Amino acid sequence: MESVCQYNVKLDIFEGPMDLLLYLVEKNDIDIYDINISEITREFLEYVEIMKFINLDSIGEFLIMAARLMEIKAKTLLPRTEEKQEEGPDPREELARQLVEYSKCKEAAKLLKAYQERQKDIFYRDMPLFNFDEYIIEASLYDLIEAFRRVISRAEPAIKELIFEEIPIETKIREILSLFQNRSYVEFEELFPTVFNKYIFIVTFLAVLELIRTRQISARQRESFGKIRLFRIATTENNNV
Repeated sequence: MESVCQYNVKLDIFEGPMDLLLYLVEKNDIDIYDINISEITREFLEYVEIMKFINLDSIGEFLIMAARLMEIKAKTLLPRTEEKQEEGPDPREELARQLVEYSKCKEAAKLLKAYQERQKDIFYRDMPLFNFDEYIIEASLYDLIEAFRRVISRAEPAIKELIFEEIPIETKIREILSLFQNRSYVEFEELFPTVFNKYIFIVTFLAVLELIRTRQISARQRESFGKIRLFRIATTENNNV
């Protein structure tokens, strides 16, 4: 039986530490050229803790960025003399420059992808249809992690120790899919119990990520950084289940 602690998450929607930084900047509506390094470092570390929590693949890249942010934070807290200011560029300015360049590349990649899809005349007949005012924005990995973080923070702590029962991810996947019977969507928060249980929370979140990776469900939002709903992707195989 596979242990959840040995399960590595590998997703196509996974990007990297720079993508997470840009996500946090946009989520908090921060001016890239005026980043509150203390606040952004605190939030970045919170996300890294959750990634370690679920054993996300390639966590090392995020730990390197976390170390860099903490180094920048330490430098900004130290008094700077004129001699020190002449040693090199402000590390915050260098980080802002890299974020701007990354943002430009990401936008260019989106445009190229859109042009490619138009050229190929692709039709996603297996995807659920959405009205204009519905959940039409695809949730990113970081949106899912943010939703998971909110679920954990709202859950009540267990008053007494619960009996440990190992649940395979495959079992949790079947449980989640069963919720879609006669329903068009499931709220993300609905999947988690009100009382915090570390093992159940991890297995449930990993099951959601696996279902998205295998294109059995899609995670959608009405607006950026908004509430997440999960929709079953209606493929021919799914319809025969």
